[in-house]
Amino acid sequence: MNTVQDFYQQVAEVAKNGKWPHIIESGEGAYLTIKGSRKLNFCSSHYLGFAVDSRLAEAVAKAAKEYGIGTGYRTLAGTHKLHIELEEAIAKFKETEAAVVLSSAYMANAAAIQSIIGKEDIVISDELNHASIIDAVRLSGVKNKFIYKHGDMGSLEEKLKEADALRKTPKADGSLPLILIVTDGVFSMDGDLAPLPEIVKLAKQYDTLTMVDDAHGEGVLGKGGRGIVNHFGLQGQVDIEVGSLSKAFSVLGGFIAGKKDLVEFYMLRARQRLFSIALTIPDTAAALQAVTILLESDQPVKKLWKNVEYLQNGFKRLGFDTGASSTPIIPVMLGDEEVARNFSAKLFELDVFATPIIFPMVAKGKARIRVIASASFTKEDMDKGLKAFETVGKQLGLL
Repeated sequence: MNTVQDFYQQVAEVAKNGKWPHIIESGEGAYLTIKGSRKLNFCSSHYLGFAVDSRLAEAVAKAAKEYGIGTGYRTLAGTHKLHIELEEAIAKFKETEAAVVLSSAYMANAAAIQSIIGKEDIVISDELNHASIIDAVRLSGVKNKFIYKHGDMGSLEEKLKEADALRKTPKADGSLPLILIVTDGVFSMDGDLAPLPEIVKLAKQYDTLTMVDDAHGEGVLGKGGRGIVNHFGLQGQVDIEVGSLSKAFSVLGGFIAGKKDLVEFYMLRARQRLFSIALTIPDTAAALQAVTILLESDQPVKKLWKNVEYLQNGFKRLGFDTGASSTPIIPVMLGDEEVARNFSAKLFELDVFATPIIFPMVAKGKARIRVIASASFTKEDMDKGLKAFETVGKQLGLL
């Protein structure tokens, strides 16, 4: 028996079913170029159109000319004044005491949980939370993990009662276990919102910490895009806010925002910060410019929501099922995976780029085309996309 050979055979079995995605040859605005052909971009998470915004490009060029490109480890020689300015701007934007930036939102979720949760603590998580949250919980090594039914507050309270009973047993060091409730803010596959007011109410009742991953809420929800906590008027009532700089801000990176002492704790203890490189100068300058734009004006967010309403109404008028979405994420539910693949391919022939979402990204039987609205769309762009969906829907006998 050859263990290494067997391993590579298993790898090859998976790899042979792999397929490169479409390669993009242009910027990612309302349109993008694939194989020399211009396609309507109906599936990128660049909610505000910042990916091709000249103000961000100018900020990058200016910073790179003045400071160069590379940075380093934040704890050694990698903290640049632009990092500090970005963290201060994020805290102001999020209306929190402080914020710390990491190299990705995936890393931010890992840091947020692993740094404060030990194996004897307790985590309670929504069943549809993002993979980065699931991995972060695993990374913490916590033994007591509870999963509550998606958005179901009765189920959450049941888990809280179980957790509360467990908490009565002290940890090895004599302290009582910490309980953390963690949820996505906007669920990225369905576009629905976490019932955050009810979660916060239960957290207070059962004396637990709360954490929300607001990757798809930053720049989208709340006043001027400040996120789901602002959307529900819960400023200062959620302990840990994790955000992404790669969705609405169209750059790279993630952050944790909250009370000053907690953020300082993450700065000193989060392994994902201590042992990972800082954002480069161009990334930091672009993110700072994006946050600054939203601090100065809510117009990009208003334009986004005008387009969201137009697209949601358009799909419903055509007779498509868009699930429970109340955000720019608009899932056109198709169910069958092969239908979703075929639908996407036919859209592509009509110069509309919208990829299928299938297992394991969603459960089997829940395949869909996930359309994402953008402030960069004109009415003509949206009409083009809706017309393509109507044409393909009729071709496949779905309308």
